[in-house]
Amino acid sequence: MLKFVMALLACALALPAAAQDYPVKPIRIIVSFGPGGGADIVGRILGQSLQEKLGQPVVIENKPGAGGTIGNEQVARAEKDGYTLGIMTAGQIIAAVMNKSLRYDTATAFEPVAMVATASLIIVARPDFPASNAKELIAQAKANPGKISVASPGFGATQHMSAELFRQTAGIEMLHVPFRTSPEAISAVLGKQVDVLFDTVLAVLGQVQSGQLKAIAVTGKDRFPVVPDVPPAIESGLLPGYDVTTWYGVFAPRGTPPEVVAKLNKALNEGIQEPAVRERLIKAGVAVQGSTAEAFGKFMADELARWNKVREAAGIAQQ
Repeated sequence: MLKFVMALLACALALPAAAQDYPVKPIRIIVSFGPGGGADIVGRILGQSLQEKLGQPVVIENKPGAGGTIGNEQVARAEKDGYTLGIMTAGQIIAAVMNKSLRYDTATAFEPVAMVATASLIIVARPDFPASNAKELIAQAKANPGKISVASPGFGATQHMSAELFRQTAGIEMLHVPFRTSPEAISAVLGKQVDVLFDTVLAVLGQVQSGQLKAIAVTGKDRFPVVPDVPPAIESGLLPGYDVTTWYGVFAPRGTPPEVVAKLNKALNEGIQEPAVRERLIKAGVAVQGSTAEAFGKFMADELARWNKVREAAGIAQQ
């Protein structure tokens, strides 16, 4: 009996010590999308910063597919030791509310570590479209119910759901036209096959700057640094509470020791405040925004609830 108690005590003492020594081997960050996208770029910037802060190699692994849920499942099933992390985005939260057959529960499978950045979406139209701001777009939609077509790079994507929330909040009808990719959706607007597009700022920045596309509004509640002259849609006064951003955060498997989560959170928040890291993130088209682990957890829970409510109001069945 004494040996058993001593063994339990040794294990209990070893856990904090292991967490205190963390990390002692390479860390991998799973990015649930392909190379070159926003999550990949942000993940690699964070990985390099963590490597410098923690003194161990940080390896990025791209595991794309199924709206980010394939990579998320790998994190959910990983060892709870802080050596497997993931990049979470708005798209993965929306994929969770759209999909009823996931083999993990997004609300309980993960340990939030930190929010690191946000990025507004933007509403654009072809130059001859008879609306130049959100108020005029809503007026056009009310005058022509169901006739204004809205493109997005995919059914159930963040861009699609941000347009759906816009429609619901404004009380208007518009026709959603999904495409497979952003370039396809942009080409459809440029070719006058579709009227309006909701997409990331960086996806359409070149066309907006050249005048090929007209910026209507950004979807976040604040102006976005890359396009400071484009007002938020909420400023129209017709979209109470409308505030949609894509965002990036770091998470781990649920059950990762709190000491490890705290160490990662500290390293991430310190890293994104360094001028060189901030500059790289801003050039990647995001606004730097750190957080506590607790605040990020509440934010993800709120996002799950919000987008599930939007899905239900839209009459979209879970797949």
